[in-house]
Amino acid sequence: MTPDPRFYDRGEALELEALARLTGARLIDGPRTGRRIERVAILAAADAACVSFCFGQGRDDDLARTNAGACFAADTQAAMAPEGCVVLATAWPQAAYAAAADRLHPVKRHDGDAPVHPSALVEGGVRLGPGVTIGPDARIGRGAYIGAGAVIGPGVAIGRDSVIGPGARIGFALIGDGVKILAGAVIGEAGFGAAPGPRGIVDMPQLGRVILQDGVTIGANSCVDRGAWDDTVIGENTKIDNLVQIAHNVVVGRNCVMAAHTGVSGSVTIGDGCQLGGRVGIADHLSIGPGARLAAAAGVMRNVPAGQTWGGYPARPLPIWMRQTAWLARAARGRVAKEGDA
Repeated sequence: MTPDPRFYDRGEALELEALARLTGARLIDGPRTGRRIERVAILAAADAACVSFCFGQGRDDDLARTNAGACFAADTQAAMAPEGCVVLATAWPQAAYAAAADRLHPVKRHDGDAPVHPSALVEGGVRLGPGVTIGPDARIGRGAYIGAGAVIGPGVAIGRDSVIGPGARIGFALIGDGVKILAGAVIGEAGFGAAPGPRGIVDMPQLGRVILQDGVTIGANSCVDRGAWDDTVIGENTKIDNLVQIAHNVVVGRNCVMAAHTGVSGSVTIGDGCQLGGRVGIADHLSIGPGARLAAAAGVMRNVPAGQTWGGYPARPLPIWMRQTAWLARAARGRVAKEGDA
């Protein structure tokens, strides 16, 4: 997915030699005459104008199939690159990719002294509390309310009749009609991604967006991170409590509920109508089927089938969890009794 121009400027295209100098990589001979790199992308989504990266075991097949014009990779992976993909050899492919992304896709900023940027479009009937900041090219729909001290970043679109609470921070986001974002919530900040580099740990680029569909509620002091490459999506009429963390690339279906202190790791998919109790934790890249229910404090390490109820840590189907919990209680009572007799 190409970074959304509402949120990212387009940096000057780089010739491969300049890209190598920027990142400290070494160009391996290939068909690079006159080639200019305009964007970054993951291997599966890249085209001839993109630079990508290949890192870790099991990625050679992805490199062999890519359409990228260039790729940061280790020397040992260079032979796997297809014809037309120039390898920039480096011991730090992810860090090099991050440096390229910062140069090619700089984040748009709200410069100037005006709290409401002149290019922002605010429809009739919008109410703004004191101290509101609205960035360039933002769009606020009719009848919306923006609470005191809220910050709406460049390019953000907020639908009609939505309510943004005091002190909320919203960036890199497209928000539907009738959405409620309560006080102190943060929508669209960078998700957590880090990689080793030659001078220590570097932040990985987060070039996606947040999409909140109509009727969503986000509780106070909750965080919804923007995607790393795809979008983070919260489906229509889903209700999220206070102090909930939604990581990058998460997709949540319609009419879900999440209680406080829930944490959803990156690239999780949650189906329609799911119910998550307080303090649920879900590991990354899992799927929670439609209509599933997760008991409070469940620690989910596996995919959960549709319609099932799971609990415990690690989480398992409710009947199994209850039987195991009862057995442990009986075993503990027996152990205490034996120790008492002794």
